[in-house]
Amino acid sequence: MSAGMQTILFPVKDLASAKALYTALIGEQPIADSAYYVGFKVAGQDIGLVPNGDQQGMTGPTPYLHVDDIKASLQTALDGGAQVVQDVRDVGGGRLVTTIKDAEGNIFGLLQDPK
Repeated sequence: MSAGMQTILFPVKDLASAKALYTALIGEQPIADSAYYVGFKVAGQDIGLVPNGDQQGMTGPTPYLHVDDIKASLQTALDGGAQVVQDVRDVGGGRLVTTIKDAEGNIFGLLQDPK
C-alpha cells in the first residue's frame, strides 16, 4: 500500500543560498537543518534540499512514493521493468529509501518509514 508521493528532494550545490530561497518562498523555517539535509514541511508535503545531490546520482528533483513495504514495492517495480539506481539504504532512524528508474526512464524513489 502507498500513501502517495509525499516527499520531493532537490539536489543543490549552494545549500545556504537554496535554504534562503526556499525559506522565503515557503514562509517558514526548515524543520530539519543540517549540513547534509535541510527539510521543510508544507501542507503535509516534505521538501528536502540535498547538498551535492548530483554527486549521489540525483539529476534533478526526485519524488518519493511512501510505501508500507519497500522490499515488496521494489520487487513490484522491478517486475514492471524498473531498474535500481540506488539500493535500499537506511537514511537514519530506520527510514529506508531506494531510487529507481521506470521503464520510461523516469527516476523516483520509494520511502518506508519505521513501523
